[in-house]
Amino acid sequence: MNMSSLKQSLPKSTQDYDRIKELKSFEETKAGVKGLIDSGISSVPKIFIRPSDELAEEINHAQSNLQVPVIDLSGIEKDGQRKKIISEIKKASKKWGFFQVVNHGISVDVLDGMIDGIRKFHEQDAEVKKEFHSRDMMQKVKYGSNVDLYRSRAANWRDSLTISLLSSDHIEPHELPEICRDTTIKYLNEAKKVGETLFELLSEALGLKPDHLGSLECAKGRTFIGHYYPACPEPELTMGTSKHTDPSFLTILLQDQIGGLQVLHENQYINIHPLPGSLVVNIGDMLQIISNDEFISPDHRVVANRVGPRISVAGFFSGDAQSGRMYAPINELISEKSPPRYKEFTVRDYISKFFMRPIDKSGLDEFSSHCLENRFYLGMGWKVLQTTLFIGGRISEPEERRVSSFGLGFISDVMVCGVLVLGSFCVLKLVDGKAIHRAFCSVFFLPPSS
Repeated sequence: MNMSSLKQSLPKSTQDYDRIKELKSFEETKAGVKGLIDSGISSVPKIFIRPSDELAEEINHAQSNLQVPVIDLSGIEKDGQRKKIISEIKKASKKWGFFQVVNHGISVDVLDGMIDGIRKFHEQDAEVKKEFHSRDMMQKVKYGSNVDLYRSRAANWRDSLTISLLSSDHIEPHELPEICRDTTIKYLNEAKKVGETLFELLSEALGLKPDHLGSLECAKGRTFIGHYYPACPEPELTMGTSKHTDPSFLTILLQDQIGGLQVLHENQYINIHPLPGSLVVNIGDMLQIISNDEFISPDHRVVANRVGPRISVAGFFSGDAQSGRMYAPINELISEKSPPRYKEFTVRDYISKFFMRPIDKSGLDEFSSHCLENRFYLGMGWKVLQTTLFIGGRISEPEERRVSSFGLGFISDVMVCGVLVLGSFCVLKLVDGKAIHRAFCSVFFLPPSS
């Protein structure tokens, strides 16, 4: 499908409408995507339709029959079997960033109970759900649709119940919705144990002591999100969840048997087929950072489906978000051949930045040392240009200050080289410094001094 035919297939005036007004109208119903389905719609509203360029990108992603690794955790206390499991986790975390685990210790009754509880919450009377509707990031338990509703290019086809334990690992039963209270408490307790076990195995997979990631409190700061993906009348036009990476150390996902989760692997989206009684595990951004790229946090997404609803529960382990603890690449994983690839961060800072951008924008680039190097060299380049223009007599002191005032925000290796060359040319009087100044002001919408 080429771009012209793709645009013809979209509803007319997809871009020519008051998007903010329609987003607010959708939000004010507090009924979510489930409310749209209950109203009897037969087509996807404009706010959910993906941009034509994004739809066209699907052509570039081949489909594959590859399968993510499945790891059996039974016999984990036996030395020989434990080494085998650690080896499998290491390979999966380095190559895929995703794997499924079976025989993890959580009973099928607890897993099914959690799925059923989330389904019941979302399918109960809308007026009851509205009591939990909120966009307050500090609220422990809240219901809503699309955390990035006003920042994304297209809304996703799902509703969510969020249970945040970032500030405290304890939650009072009365804080949870009554309809799924008991099943949720059971699952949260069991998932915590699985998470702690996985962090031990991941520590050993990195060549560290079993308690290393635990001592960094990576298993703290949990958030559980119960997603509800209604059946979609036009799944080819929208997404259940846009491609993204997770702002966590580790994510443990419980999903029903409908499917739809995909991971991007070697430029192919791989379907993660549900296995009865299994859990899906994926590496988050923060673990990629502190492992210094030993493990990867891959893009993944959920496609919309004509069949539904699909139910899933994502458990994010995001570390210590309260004390201001600084996380950075682990010393034991740094060497002359493998210098630190990321700057240090706090969990609070990383997560707050996640909520300031669309979910399809990863935070890894922002925290990479390569990005920092670009900032440093660009800053040096601007300083050279600013100084050489002034010393070379090509601009006045006020103009010199103006060049300095806006330059540091633009990060590009090409610009760095260009700035250094231009600065040198100005000193040699091969170019007109004032002309350069006026050109920069024109490009960046700054009124020239003269």
